[in-house]
Amino acid sequence: MRTVVIGGTGHIGTFLVPSLIAQGHEVTVLSRGQRSPYGPGARRAWTGVRTVEADRQAEDAAGTFGERVAGLDAEVVIDLICFSEDSARQLGAALAGRVRHFLHCGTIWVHGPSAAVPTTEDSPRRPLGKYGIAKNAVERYLLHEMNVRSDGALPSTVIHPGHITGPGWVPVNPAGNLDVGVFQDLADGRRVTLPNLGLETLQHVHAADVAGVFLAALANRSVAVGESFHAVAAGAVTMRGYAEAVARWFGRDADLAFLPWERWSQTVPDDRAAVTWSHLTHSPHCSMEKAGRLLGFRPRHSALDATAEAVDALVAEGRIAPAGA
Repeated sequence: MRTVVIGGTGHIGTFLVPSLIAQGHEVTVLSRGQRSPYGPGARRAWTGVRTVEADRQAEDAAGTFGERVAGLDAEVVIDLICFSEDSARQLGAALAGRVRHFLHCGTIWVHGPSAAVPTTEDSPRRPLGKYGIAKNAVERYLLHEMNVRSDGALPSTVIHPGHITGPGWVPVNPAGNLDVGVFQDLADGRRVTLPNLGLETLQHVHAADVAGVFLAALANRSVAVGESFHAVAAGAVTMRGYAEAVARWFGRDADLAFLPWERWSQTVPDDRAAVTWSHLTHSPHCSMEKAGRLLGFRPRHSALDATAEAVDALVAEGRIAPAGA
C-alpha cells in the first residue's frame, strides 16, 4: 500500500520503515531532514523510500500541514510526531474520508500513576503533566470523535509505547533519568543512591517491538480500527532490580543506598530530578494482553533485554567504560 510515515527517521521509524519496505509498501517519509536512520539495515532499506522534508511545527502554524500530507495520496498514514490536539485536528480534518487506516503514536503516560496493575488500555485515565494530558486529548479526538463520524470518518488506531530504548540512544537509567554516569558507577562498583526504596517501576520497550505493534495493527485492521494498544515489554522492572541487573552485566554486585525523595532530589541537578520525579510518579506497569489477543503480537524483548542492548551499544561507542578499563 501507499504508506506515509510522519517522523520516520527516529527511533521507531528506524525499525518500522525497513519492515514496511520488506512487506511491499510504497513508503514516503516526512521529516525535517535533521536526522538519518541509524544501523546498516535501516540505511540500506532507505534506498527504496521517498523522503520529503517538512517542518511540521511551522506548517501547523501556517495551517498547511494537513493538506500537505493529504496531497501525498496515501492509503495508510502513520503519525509518529503529533504532540497536540490542535495538530491532530488539522491533520484529521484533511485526511477524513481519504485514507484507509490512520495510526497515531501515543504514550503510556496517558494513564498517569499505576493503580491496579498491570494497567489495561481501558483503565480510568488520570494523565499527569502536559505531555500525557495532550496525548490523552489526541486519543480522545481520534477514537471518540473521528471514528464515529458518518461524513468521512478517519479509521484510527493509537499505539502507546513505554520507555522506548535500544541501540542508538541512552535508556532511562535505574535512577529514572538519562544520566549515563549512573551506568558507569554500577559498572565500576561504586555506590549508587536511589530515591525512596527503589521500588517504583519502569517499563522499557525495544523500538523494534514498538514497530512490531504498528505492523500488527496494520495487518489486523478489522480489529485494530477504533482501538488503542500498549507497546511495552511484557513486564515492568523496579528501579532497584534494574540497578542490580546492570551491575551484574559488568560482573559486579550492586552497591545501593536509598534516600527519601526530599533528600535524594537535593543530590542531583534540578532538571535531572524533574525527569526522575516524572518516572517515579507514573511508575508504569502496563498490560500487553490486548495486543496479544487481538493482534497476535507479543514483544520479543523483555525490559532488561532492551536496556542491555542499549547499554552494550553505549559501551561499544565508548560512552561507558567496561569494568576494569
